[in-house]
Amino acid sequence: MHRPMFLETLRTLCLSQAERVAIEHIEDATEPPRVVRYGELEEMVLRTMAMLRQKGVQPGDRVAIQLGKGLPFICLHLAAMRLSAISLPLNTAYTPSELLYFLEDAEARLFFTDVLPQSAIQDLSTQTSCVQEVIGLAEKPQRAFEHLLAPFVGADAAAIPLPDDPDATCLMIYTSGTTGRPKGAELTHRNLTANLNSLHEAWEWRSDDVLLHVLPLFHVHGLLVALHGALNAGATTVLLTRFEPQQTLELLVRRPCTVFMGVPTIHRRLVEAPGAEHYSLRHMRLVTSGSDRLPEDLFRRFEERFGVQLLERYGMSEAGMILSNPLRGERRVGSVGLPLPGVDVRIVDPESGDPLPDGRVGEVQVRGDNVCKGYWRQPEKTAAAFTPDGWLRTGDLGLREPDGYFTLKGRSKDLIISGGYNVYPSEVELVLNEHPAVEASAVIGCPDVEWGERVVAVVVLRTGTEAGPDEIMQFCRERLAPYKTPRRVLFAAALPRNALGKVQKSALRNAYCQPASEHPNRLS
Repeated sequence: MHRPMFLETLRTLCLSQAERVAIEHIEDATEPPRVVRYGELEEMVLRTMAMLRQKGVQPGDRVAIQLGKGLPFICLHLAAMRLSAISLPLNTAYTPSELLYFLEDAEARLFFTDVLPQSAIQDLSTQTSCVQEVIGLAEKPQRAFEHLLAPFVGADAAAIPLPDDPDATCLMIYTSGTTGRPKGAELTHRNLTANLNSLHEAWEWRSDDVLLHVLPLFHVHGLLVALHGALNAGATTVLLTRFEPQQTLELLVRRPCTVFMGVPTIHRRLVEAPGAEHYSLRHMRLVTSGSDRLPEDLFRRFEERFGVQLLERYGMSEAGMILSNPLRGERRVGSVGLPLPGVDVRIVDPESGDPLPDGRVGEVQVRGDNVCKGYWRQPEKTAAAFTPDGWLRTGDLGLREPDGYFTLKGRSKDLIISGGYNVYPSEVELVLNEHPAVEASAVIGCPDVEWGERVVAVVVLRTGTEAGPDEIMQFCRERLAPYKTPRRVLFAAALPRNALGKVQKSALRNAYCQPASEHPNRLS
């Protein structure tokens, strides 16, 4: 039986349910939301396709998108994929120096931004050898985008057939490891569709669902799981530009909404919001938590405060969603649940690769149509990421219980997750080591009640030099997104290393992950 790809499903919904509300964009709480029905969404995507074609976009081209939450992002993302090009979402917090790497590595043809000022756009335009045009939408992005589409009313883009190769790359998400620069995970039409089919079945998405969307759109969680999930079901997405706890609680109840997705930092802020005790969310059928470990106390407090249980799940950029606690059944505290339909998960010995019995901790590996095809133009890293028999090495450690539930036990590559965002120590260390006073550095994640983990840098200064923590943090702030910038800089005479010279980060965490008031900035 033919199972339509995501874009085919969405186009069918746009044509058959043209009057159903697709998006309600709340940009300003003092103004009515911008309401877009499915029929209008299709028209806007077709006009965006015509605009991209006029700018020379061909199948396989990369279209880089650094835009805030709103219709311009959604239309560009969908239009690029409809043209058989590759959508490349980029974090709105990236600095120009970070952007230059992504644009050059991906060899992006076009770059849309509403973040950079005109001076930075001009600098990027001269520095990139591949980007043919940088389109700035910083001044009133929605109006600027509508102006961009104005010449394409009644565009003939409807005649362009849908992509017909399910294994063609349609989306690239940059991720990283403990060494080297970030790498682009290539996601295909088949990957996106398999992930959505699994979640549609597991979470019982319905066309009458109303999703309150507070996550960033450039992130897998906000884009593939939340927005795609709602569009694939013909549901309504209430798009909130900025997360504010009390406004969020008010909308969840008043709208009312049936689905909400967040990270532990968001859920904690809802629980602790002034007046939160006056809100009940018992009407909601699905409130998920992901992108970071859900603390047991927060799981309990959320249920006690709002009358609904959080559903924890697990995924990654390279595979979308992998495991989920059940919609109907036990939502086990501390567990990320069961494999989603169509997804195979196993635990293996990290050294030998042999499958381990239930209850034994090992590396989590995954296989299925949801798993990416590899990393952009990095065949060696692609080969290293997969086993000879086709399983993706996640780098996460966990165990399987006898009844099939999985529990994560740590991240084998020292990944830091702060506020739901991945922070890769090597990327921060590369910047730290550029400072003229820094001899060596190590970046670790320390537990933090609000953020899950905070980024902490341990620095060894060069002999005869001086630098304070504020100076080094400012140095990083100018070169890194805020969530990657160390929240604390500590100084040491030397870094602990093993016999092979590798920094022992576990020793650093044991020594330095104390409350901020318990140690000075200089450590011996």
